[in-house]
Amino acid sequence: MINFVVQHKPKKMAILRFQALKESLNRKPVPVEEPARRSEIFAQNVFGEKAMRQFLTRDSYKSVMDAIKNGSKIDRNLADHISTGMKEWSISKGATHYTHWFQPLTGSSAEKHDAFFETVEDGSAIEKFGGGALVQQEPDASSFPNGGIRNTFEARGYTAWDPTSPAFILGTTLCIPTVFVAYTGEALDYKTPLLRSLQALDQSATEVAKYFDKKVTKINATLGWEQEYFLIDSALASSRPDILLSGRTLLGHSPAKGQQLDDHYFGAIPSRVLNFMRDMENECMLLGVPVKTRHNEVAPNQFELAPIFEEANLAVDHNLLLMDVMEKVAERHYFKVLFHEKPFAGVNGSGKHNNWSLSTDTGVNLLSPGSTPMKNLQFLTFFVNTIKAVNDNEELLRATIATASNDHRLGANEAPPAIISVFIGSQLTEVLDELEKVTDGKLSPQEKTELKLNVVGKIPEILLDNTDRNRTSPFAFTGNKFELRAVGSTANCANPMTVLNSIVAKQLKEFKVEVDELIKNKKMKKDDAIFNVLREYIKDSKRIRFEGDGYGEAWEKEAVKRGLSNNKNTPEALKIKKAQSTIDLYAGLGVMNKVEVEARHEIEVEEYAMHIQIEGRVLGDIARNHVIPTAIKYQNVLIENVKGLKEIYGENFKKYGKEQLGIIETISNHIEKINSGITDMIDARKKANKIEDSEEKAFAYCNEVKPFFEVIRYHCDKLELLVDDEYWPLTKYRELLFTN
Repeated sequence: MINFVVQHKPKKMAILRFQALKESLNRKPVPVEEPARRSEIFAQNVFGEKAMRQFLTRDSYKSVMDAIKNGSKIDRNLADHISTGMKEWSISKGATHYTHWFQPLTGSSAEKHDAFFETVEDGSAIEKFGGGALVQQEPDASSFPNGGIRNTFEARGYTAWDPTSPAFILGTTLCIPTVFVAYTGEALDYKTPLLRSLQALDQSATEVAKYFDKKVTKINATLGWEQEYFLIDSALASSRPDILLSGRTLLGHSPAKGQQLDDHYFGAIPSRVLNFMRDMENECMLLGVPVKTRHNEVAPNQFELAPIFEEANLAVDHNLLLMDVMEKVAERHYFKVLFHEKPFAGVNGSGKHNNWSLSTDTGVNLLSPGSTPMKNLQFLTFFVNTIKAVNDNEELLRATIATASNDHRLGANEAPPAIISVFIGSQLTEVLDELEKVTDGKLSPQEKTELKLNVVGKIPEILLDNTDRNRTSPFAFTGNKFELRAVGSTANCANPMTVLNSIVAKQLKEFKVEVDELIKNKKMKKDDAIFNVLREYIKDSKRIRFEGDGYGEAWEKEAVKRGLSNNKNTPEALKIKKAQSTIDLYAGLGVMNKVEVEARHEIEVEEYAMHIQIEGRVLGDIARNHVIPTAIKYQNVLIENVKGLKEIYGENFKKYGKEQLGIIETISNHIEKINSGITDMIDARKKANKIEDSEEKAFAYCNEVKPFFEVIRYHCDKLELLVDDEYWPLTKYRELLFTN
């Protein structure tokens, strides 16, 4: 290796880096034209109500709307009419192909394009798209993760149309959102369990809402996600093998200036970035994604985008679609989007806050108090039940945000800790404390009046000044919604939303049983029964409520006393996903069966091990094939310098070459540590690869392989500071984070 390096001229290995820097520094903002007002172009490429009214028959339109609102099935004969209308609409928009757009358990979307074009017997051609092609397809799906549900030789999987999420045109392709299931009916995607959980929540929540309003017939879960991301110049990203292959920098010394001054946060958006955002937002408008907010985030080159709240299933689809659109638009502007939760050490990583709430078909937000005590009691009912659901299932909620990439972010004093807790603010804490004091049994007229006037009645006034001030909480109440902050930026929102919907659905079912029992057997009035049950829930879930600093060691100790889990890595966190309690939860609601639950655990631990395996291979390759040769090359320069000093000064050369000799020795020490670290890492990886059990293998990668990453990185980063800048082959942090 030394001989190979010596043969090369100085600085040759760094040419790519400097070419990339020159290219990035010469970039100009890509011009963007606004096609029209946002309100005018919104959802133009979506087969929504407006398009359906124009291209469908009355019966077809009514059938689709009934399916969306009530979940009714669409008649096969009407499906032919719907597909014809959808085809004519999409062709009028320039579409040539169609695809079933689905969400396999890879974390991204999948699609197989088929042309409308078909030949007929007389040699001519037509555009054809029938009801069968709309409603169901059979993709070749043998390579998608299935967790043992299917054998490779039994690879049939089916995609089935989800009419609740409208079709859209992306480029020249009509995209039809679908579920993806195995031949035997098990879900092979994220969307199917999400839809089932939404249905379960709708049923449970509607029954409880009828305590307060008999007119309520449907409850929708709403979601507003906040997508954080980094933008890196495409040339600079291409000069870093680790970014291209793992989505993050596996080595690199922190720059002198990072985010210490907070000068990037909410600052003026750079011109190139602003044009990217405008272009991307225009695309989103056409696709019906209601993007609303954009701003600089805390870390350099980090940004955030947030939409208007939508029904949860549609919001999940829109987030996945947005991530795809962002990557495509970024290419036009010579950027690479980094969604990884921690692409750079030493600066904040990226999350995807999931803001969740419940709304009725009568237009009421169930997590927002109203003008009357009855509406406030309704608010308290859903508010307290949600807290109780999180309390009873905190470990499962933690598991739903566990990934190899999110492990870098959770608990890193920039994001919520791995311990799940609920923050509600001091004012609402006082309200719950007052409710906890309510006496057992029936309320006296005086108690009821005092409670309604002094406690329940004042909730709207309290919330006017109940702004969220605890950024360390993973699950916080923020006025009229709960915000699950621990979700990682790469995540499919369907995963945490399925868990949250399910645990709240189960909790509300149990609540109704208890309230009805008090009304029937204890002869309590409805209000008294509700207050009594809520009081017990407040007591039972007190351990999950925490208003302090989630980053401190004191909270970790306190959490242990409270009996809360603190699973700091993904393999440990995922264990609850295969527990009998989890299987019973999903099975009882019809969200997933035992096979589906266990398959997902299998997929996620396998994915974790593969993720660490890839990073280990990439790190070893970069360190041995880029860092060590560069260090040796620079070391040879120093050696030549020392030889020259010896020729001039003779035996006194050590006096003048002391520093050079010290650097030569230091470089050798770092090279030795890097090389031995890589060897040990490879040995640990080989041992882990021999383990057949997927969960055991994931633990081996976590505990035996991953620790070497920091050792290797430390010594590589030290060499970056020692080696002449003109020799260093990898684009540095100061160049990645602070370029045009």
